[in-house]
Amino acid sequence: MTFLLWLSQTAPVVWARESDSVWGYPTILFLHTFGLSLLVGFTAALDCRVLGFAEHLPLAPLERFFRFIWIGFWINAISGVALLIMTPTKLFNPAFAWKMAFIGLGVVNTLYLRRLAFRNPSSTIGVTATAKALAATSLVVWGGAITAGRLMAYVGGFR
Repeated sequence: MTFLLWLSQTAPVVWARESDSVWGYPTILFLHTFGLSLLVGFTAALDCRVLGFAEHLPLAPLERFFRFIWIGFWINAISGVALLIMTPTKLFNPAFAWKMAFIGLGVVNTLYLRRLAFRNPSSTIGVTATAKALAATSLVVWGGAITAGRLMAYVGGFR
């Protein structure tokens, strides 16, 4: 924590946090939101297809979505670290712990879903019940991560 507090007081971080420039905090927050939209948007589309929506669409081409899912994840990870460096006290916010737990579950769930649903995506057998359960879990878990992230601004006394 001492290192994060020191880092939060360095000139570039103070500028990003306190500047009126659009290139500081607003840009980092935009990147975090953009990464989230890639990550959750493509994941939700994939989950919905696995759950049976748009069954006329073959599953195999949707495997390309994972490239955008992981790009979104890394944009979020990098911008999230930048946001945390700006306000390291967020580490002690209980909503932050929930957010990290949901993200961890979401990543593991996404890895399992890819392995299961795309093991043989051209199969005519259809999507397994386990893959559907993972897709439904994914929607709940990523929704939980978004909710916990928003709650960070309102709970824990660290506004």
